[in-house]
Amino acid sequence: MLYLTRRYRFSAAHRLYNDALTAEENARVYGKCANPYGHGHNYVLEIAVAGPLDPATGMVYDLAALDQLVQREVLERLDESYLNQQEDVFHHLVPTSENLCLAIFNLLSAEWPANGRFPQAKLHRVRVEETNSNFFEYEEPAHENSRKGK
Repeated sequence: MLYLTRRYRFSAAHRLYNDALTAEENARVYGKCANPYGHGHNYVLEIAVAGPLDPATGMVYDLAALDQLVQREVLERLDESYLNQQEDVFHHLVPTSENLCLAIFNLLSAEWPANGRFPQAKLHRVRVEETNSNFFEYEEPAHENSRKGK
């Protein structure tokens, strides 16, 4: 199994606030991130694809197809946005970077595969770097892939 990891960048703002909590509880749970005016990040996004080496191309996956998928499903939707207003992504979810990581995985996996030439290639992992100190990763468990027939 080979892994291809591609890096992307986008900027977005968010406010960490849960309407089910009081203002005091939100301040305790989210600290300064509950600021009513929100705050922004320059995110680094890594998408990892796993698959066998295609003998005809010598590749795991088509980079152009991956770039198009990420551009359409993630960057056009989230770059330079206020994540709290992305209803299709964060409907009833606090836009933590953990939820962002999982949401991006779900956005991409809903459209996978983006290229029929590499049918055995799987979306393996999404990694979201929020700051130089914080990053979050989601990797779908192996049984999920087999259960979905992927």
